[in-house]
Amino acid sequence: MPYLSEEYDICVAGAGHAGCEAALACAKLGLETIVFTVSVESIALMPCNPNIGGSSKGHLVREIDALGGQMGINIDHTFIQSKMLNVSKGPAVHSLRAQADKSGYSQEMRRTLESTDHLTIRQAEVTELIVEDGIVKGVKTFSGALYHSKAVVLCTGTYLKSRCLYGDVINFTGPNGLQAANHLSESLKENGIELFRFKTGTPARIDRRSVDFSKMEEQKGDERVVPFSFSTDPEEVQIDQVSCWLTYTNKDTHEIIRENLDRSPLYSGMIEGTGPRYCPSIEDKVVKFSDKERHQVFIEPEGLYTNEMYIGGMSSSLPEDVQYKMYKSVAGLEHVKIVRNAYAIEYDCIDPRQLYPTLEFKGIRGLFSGGQFNGSSGYEEAAAQGLVAGINAAMFCKGKEPLVLDRSTSYIGVLIDDLVTKENREPYRMMTSRAEYRLLLRQDNADLRLSKIGYEVGLIDEERYHWVVEKEGLIEKEVDRIQHVKIGANAVVQKILEEHGSAPLKTGTTLAELIRRPELSYDDLAEIDKDRPNLPYDVVEQVNINIKYDGYIKRQLKQVKEFKKLENKKLPENFDYNQVKSLRIEAKQKLNLYQPVNVGQASRISGVSPADISVLLVYLEQMYRKK
Repeated sequence: MPYLSEEYDICVAGAGHAGCEAALACAKLGLETIVFTVSVESIALMPCNPNIGGSSKGHLVREIDALGGQMGINIDHTFIQSKMLNVSKGPAVHSLRAQADKSGYSQEMRRTLESTDHLTIRQAEVTELIVEDGIVKGVKTFSGALYHSKAVVLCTGTYLKSRCLYGDVINFTGPNGLQAANHLSESLKENGIELFRFKTGTPARIDRRSVDFSKMEEQKGDERVVPFSFSTDPEEVQIDQVSCWLTYTNKDTHEIIRENLDRSPLYSGMIEGTGPRYCPSIEDKVVKFSDKERHQVFIEPEGLYTNEMYIGGMSSSLPEDVQYKMYKSVAGLEHVKIVRNAYAIEYDCIDPRQLYPTLEFKGIRGLFSGGQFNGSSGYEEAAAQGLVAGINAAMFCKGKEPLVLDRSTSYIGVLIDDLVTKENREPYRMMTSRAEYRLLLRQDNADLRLSKIGYEVGLIDEERYHWVVEKEGLIEKEVDRIQHVKIGANAVVQKILEEHGSAPLKTGTTLAELIRRPELSYDDLAEIDKDRPNLPYDVVEQVNINIKYDGYIKRQLKQVKEFKKLENKKLPENFDYNQVKSLRIEAKQKLNLYQPVNVGQASRISGVSPADISVLLVYLEQMYRKK
């Protein structure tokens, strides 16, 4: 019986946040790309929280944008509230977060895919990989159709052998009741790919009309909205915003949960998968933080044209009747009506240590992977990996050097490096604390850090890149000027210092030294800076940060220089570390298992000590001398 057979350059399995970025990158780079989804209605679906960004995640979205990805542009078109988080702290941890119109976000991304040249959308379940002699050759779908390609990107999210659970109810579906992908896992195993079983969860959705907001604290958006995308005109995002609401659990809530823990599949043993430590269910919070009398609960709108609201902070897999009791015990939710029950979802994903930093599988050439399938959590982490996987699938097809972002370049580099070198026994979530060079990797300078890479790859156009180069020049010129502006201890200066609670000057100083005072900024001192040029807001922001944190930035740059020395020492592919006699047995085993690409990556593998790295460096030196 004949089956459909088609040829493409790249096949992308999955059209969630990872799959969309991967498919768009491949198509924009001129490769004929087909993206498969179990339902076209699930393109860029937000099955859990209705927002983009947040602490550290805002950094990822800005970096995706700087490389030429779509997520930032998409949320700028579809957000309904925006907030800059952590503004009371230093700029390293400032993070943008926007509430999304869920259906609007999905529809906008679908429109983008549909209007992109070289990109085909296909509603079909990918069931098999076609692999010949260790090289991927395409995929097969449930109907038996064959799609031959030069590369494949797997972005299956939480759909592989997924099942949704609450109480003793089990639905063998993907998120939001969508069809699960039940066949691909076997093909992956047959091709030597190791799978894990992870879980995540989501809270109930409730009817807005059943909520008493008078018992809650209103949470408004920022007066001045900052866009996610560096290409978005800031004036376009100054819109009327909707409110979110804050309430709290209480002793009654916690007692209801404790009394019914035996009915939670999380505690009854029904759930096999490991859940995310940093985004726990309300059951986990009550058990693990038993000393806390209350937990925050955010009531967030799911969109402009729906009454559905999301109960942030109360994800659960408790039975339906317990969910009602639990939610109704919260102030403002006494008469709540549930639209969709909370549930946990289990799914197959991979051990990401099977991947190179390019997100290509070590054992199968041309096969790439991105998103929650790689053992991570979150829309932003998924999109970041999807973009890198898509770029590298395109580079593979073109026979060009792959893109590898290291830890000193970006949060994306930290994310991928952590995934491919560290043992992750739970879904990986990005946090600012994971980035050791976070003062350099701020969300505000993502364009300065990564636009050149996006331009060289081919996803950033010339006009946009030239503006980044010009911006860099303006910042450098203004910082240099400020360093040489002399300020005397005159009456005008003393008055301004007094107004800002700053100590008076006893002798003359420079404008730069004044800006470095914690209570002062570049803008605060505009009145006494007669030659100050008229600069765009984003240039002013960079000037202020570069002056104020100059000493700290220089210190981190020195640390990066040392870091780069190890990153630049490449290790041979498929090397037998048993040849290095002075290495400890555990180090040999781990290095043979992971096959790190450089000494820096080897140093971050659990079980490889600093002494082992010293031995490795000596061995490499001897090996290169023999050549």
